[in-house]
Amino acid sequence: MKFTQKALAISFVLMIGIVAGMLITGSFDMTPLTNAEETPKLGSDKPMAEEILALQNTSRAFVAIAKDVTPSVVSITSEKVVHTGDLHPFFDDPFFRRFMPDIPDEQLQQGLGSGVIVSSDGYILTNNHVVEDADEIEVHLNDNKSYEAEIVGTDPKTDVAVIRIVEEVHDLPVARLGDSDKLEVGEWVLAIGSPFGFSSTVTQGIVSALGRNVGLLAREGGYEDFIQTDAAINPGNSGGALVNMSGELIGINTAISTRSGGYDGIGFAIPINMARNIMEKLITDGKVARGWLGIWIENLDATMAEAMGLDPDTRGVIVNDVMEDSPALEAGLERGDVIVGLNGDPVTDVSSLRNRIAGMDPGTKIKLEYYRDGKKKTVSVTLGELDSQTVVAEHAEPEVSEKIGIEVATITSERARRYRLDENVEGLVITSVTPRSVAAKEGLRPGDVILEINRHEIKSIKDFQNEMKNLEAGDAVLFLIQRDENTMFVALKVPKDVG
Repeated sequence: MKFTQKALAISFVLMIGIVAGMLITGSFDMTPLTNAEETPKLGSDKPMAEEILALQNTSRAFVAIAKDVTPSVVSITSEKVVHTGDLHPFFDDPFFRRFMPDIPDEQLQQGLGSGVIVSSDGYILTNNHVVEDADEIEVHLNDNKSYEAEIVGTDPKTDVAVIRIVEEVHDLPVARLGDSDKLEVGEWVLAIGSPFGFSSTVTQGIVSALGRNVGLLAREGGYEDFIQTDAAINPGNSGGALVNMSGELIGINTAISTRSGGYDGIGFAIPINMARNIMEKLITDGKVARGWLGIWIENLDATMAEAMGLDPDTRGVIVNDVMEDSPALEAGLERGDVIVGLNGDPVTDVSSLRNRIAGMDPGTKIKLEYYRDGKKKTVSVTLGELDSQTVVAEHAEPEVSEKIGIEVATITSERARRYRLDENVEGLVITSVTPRSVAAKEGLRPGDVILEINRHEIKSIKDFQNEMKNLEAGDAVLFLIQRDENTMFVALKVPKDVG
């Protein structure tokens, strides 16, 4: 027993000595044992570059604008009952009905779009095509509240509509209206709306172009001055907001140019200055009264300018004809006058003059600058009122081109020289033929003179328009054409897919 105690004591002393020696020599690691290496330091402490900080500020500006504007943008759903035969004529065909007797006479058609609140008591600006002929309209706010709405007024010629929440409301979030005339190509913009029903969607892009006329409203004889943007716009965005970097509403998103059915990088918005003018008239009067000058015009090109003794760089529009009992006739305007200015601002093309005249109230007194026989003149004109039956400006070319594929104009001395025509011939000259159109297939070509349509003499644009407006899909049309020294009849049919 004594031996064992002595041995333990010696062993204890030896262990103490060994541990002390290891501590002294530093060969003993007191760090706790682990099953892995030491955790590495993740990330960098390197400060951000000033350029990145600047981008962060821009990003925060987008966030601030989105938060500020989104509450004033609503989703719009609409419903209307349509007669089945309106969807396609064969639904009304008795033969078809024999085999499909269960097809209902009426169907419920639903629509989806967006709108922008423009007053705290519930007025909303949107597109006409979003609510046109709707029987029921419902608006859905950003805070998930929904309200029934009614149409205040619509204007198909600009695709603008105003609706109003039926229920008495107060203190709704309202968009700030900007000045689209100050917009420049290259500016950043945000598009806000409900594409495919996804409400409060925000996309970003730039202003790609201004003053676009794309023929979207040609069938209605409409007025186009679109803002083009690459901000993503899709079905459901129509009627939504296009805002600038000040968070101001500068456009109403309206349409896209697409081959896929969705976003392809080209969207169009109605400038807010145009939309606001229409909106105020609809709210105040329930309709849009437009100024009327009473002239047929076309763009002045360099060749025509030179032929008329003007500088080839002159921009403006040439008067093809002056309507009877029109303000233009009363003011003394004549065929062949070249209009280059309106109220001190340049007139660059047909669309610019047409849109500006239509945007003015009847009774407005304007000053036109024009050339006659190479001399610059000015004249004051008091605008009349354009009614729904009056055709103004170019000569209804979009509608005619859409139906049969030709554009026509009166025979001036310049055109007589261009197409080698007899200046004394009475008729209209074809100035353009759409490739692959029915007119092209039947051999009509620029320089042909239309003497008759359906055995009625054609001596003016008005005569031509009267014949064209009565055409329907499938109708046969008989033209008497003069080409060189010969006359001939040409018959064609209005295509089935238009009318």
